[in-house]
Amino acid sequence: MKRDLNQLTQKEFDIVLVGGGIYGVMTAWDAALRGLRVALIESGDFGGATSSNSLKIIHGGLRYIQHADIRRMRESIRERRIMMKIAPHLVYPLEFVIPTYGHFIKGPEAMFVALKINDLVSFDRNTLPDSQKHLPAGKIISREECLRRIPGVDEENLSGGAVWYDAQLYNSERMIFSILHSAVDAGVAAANYVAAKDFIREENRVAGVLAEDQLSGDRFEIRGKLVVNTTGPWINKMLNRLKKGTHPGEVTLAKMMNIVTKPLFDGYSVGVYSKYEYKDRDAVISKGSRLYFITPWRNLSLIGTAQMAYEGDPDEFRITHEDIEIFMKEINEAYPTANLTFKDVRFYYGGLLPIKADYNDPRNVTLTKHYRFIDHKKEDGIDGLLSVVSVKYTTARDVSEKLVNLALQKLGLKNRPSKTAETPVYGGDIDHFKAYLQDVLENSPDGFSRDVMRHLVINYGTAYRDILQIAEENAAAAGPLKGQTEILKAEVVHGVREEMAQHLGDVVFRRTELGPSGLPGEAVLADIAALMAAELGWNKQQVRDEIQAVKKVYEPLLPED
Repeated sequence: MKRDLNQLTQKEFDIVLVGGGIYGVMTAWDAALRGLRVALIESGDFGGATSSNSLKIIHGGLRYIQHADIRRMRESIRERRIMMKIAPHLVYPLEFVIPTYGHFIKGPEAMFVALKINDLVSFDRNTLPDSQKHLPAGKIISREECLRRIPGVDEENLSGGAVWYDAQLYNSERMIFSILHSAVDAGVAAANYVAAKDFIREENRVAGVLAEDQLSGDRFEIRGKLVVNTTGPWINKMLNRLKKGTHPGEVTLAKMMNIVTKPLFDGYSVGVYSKYEYKDRDAVISKGSRLYFITPWRNLSLIGTAQMAYEGDPDEFRITHEDIEIFMKEINEAYPTANLTFKDVRFYYGGLLPIKADYNDPRNVTLTKHYRFIDHKKEDGIDGLLSVVSVKYTTARDVSEKLVNLALQKLGLKNRPSKTAETPVYGGDIDHFKAYLQDVLENSPDGFSRDVMRHLVINYGTAYRDILQIAEENAAAAGPLKGQTEILKAEVVHGVREEMAQHLGDVVFRRTELGPSGLPGEAVLADIAALMAAELGWNKQQVRDEIQAVKKVYEPLLPED
């Protein structure tokens, strides 16, 4: 998988996709599997913006019961099962526990009904042949059991607890790159750090995009019969270019944040109620406060999700020290036992998502519940362009399937069935994951520990062999990074050679699982930079600049003077 810009200019594509987050790569893969000629460009790094900011939960939509939205539940349940099927190395069942209070909407009786409805609606959740991917039925637990499992939870009016099961995504970045590998193998021409600066217009039709290589500054045309805008929070900027001014259908956005902290729970996720009032205007039954989840993840905790309205340029979006401080305060008030301070926060994720525009309090916003397609021929009188307002990671595959259906109609082609629900992602062709992992561990090649092999299989699936091949062919890349026991130098080389990594941050935050554990030490940063410099020809100043850019990401976590 190479960054070859020449392939973007040598032919007219059926579809030119702008935006390389989860929706962009999934749509590219789906379209290519249906025989379409597809180009995919991303102005930054693949999955480097909103798609990186999630609680890593592939959920079946239990909360949609309060909206009486059974159809949306069914979609989420189906997509959760498909994700575990096509990416079995990356998606696993996870237990969730929340306290119940009193005997009304937050009480055990209401939760018992909700869990029964959830089990009924998800009647087919355990049809996968791999029993590791099966989800048990939900249940109500006693007050005593809840206190044992959530020590320090608010005991006032505590009446018990509720337990159910969803799925967790071990590595959302590796999911995106697994799909991207699959897309490129299916024929997609893809490149990161290529920005769409304008649309190519032929009268009232879009015929492609004027693109700019963000690394060299070179500009070139990418021509396509249909341009599909999957830029997420950059949708407004793209559509303003279409109209050469402010587009009337601008999408209102909210700042979202999740933080990675010291481990608080092991083996199950815990929901705690915020002390601040929250009203979901779309809910048939409102609980009156937001649930925050403290989820075990890579021997740490992932906590979220904070959200508030955002009115700035998405290019200027940042998570600040103050944002993290406010969120920690809310978590500590919701669950004082956490007692979080800045020294407990290892990393943060941030992104922008669409919300309902008519909010009164910027800290009390309602997220858009449903995706939306915009056919610009109908809305703006300009043919050859589709846009998607995306909402959820869990249902990205389903939405992408529907988007390609619409694209086929726009192209005047007969519908061709989508194959992504049945096709394993790159590295995901594994029938029974536990058995596969055990076989790999029992037959580990000499020189690689069981911990290293487990790490490789969980992140790369069957494609772990790609990493081992580099390690075997390149002695300098055979061992682990300095100060690490599991992350191999070969993963860095693989990220550059086969996954288009162009900056140090691409490897630290997205090609490996190094970044979210906290600011890497000087030695490991220098180690990665040296490997990348050898591959990309960096000079000493470039190495220093790349290291400084990675350190800058962690500045919001540092104590203020």
